[in-house]
Amino acid sequence: MEKLIYGLCAMTSCLCAVLLLRAYFRSRFRLLMWSGVCFVGLTANNILLVLDRVFFTSVDLSTLRLAVAFSALILLLCSLIMESGE
Repeated sequence: MEKLIYGLCAMTSCLCAVLLLRAYFRSRFRLLMWSGVCFVGLTANNILLVLDRVFFTSVDLSTLRLAVAFSALILLLCSLIMESGE
């Protein structure tokens, strides 16, 4: 059951990234772009989670997963700060 949930989480974050980036290309609103890029990073995090928990069980990818998620969220935070200043 957990494998299914990991996969659904990865697909959901990928769908969010696609929808946000598609909305950005239609409206050119920069916050949509940064949110979409953040969700691309979160999708990568979820794919690494699937790889870590399902396929490569003998290798610990938790540090890499956390680094990817942290980078994606820091990018979104910095973009929010930049957009609020304008």
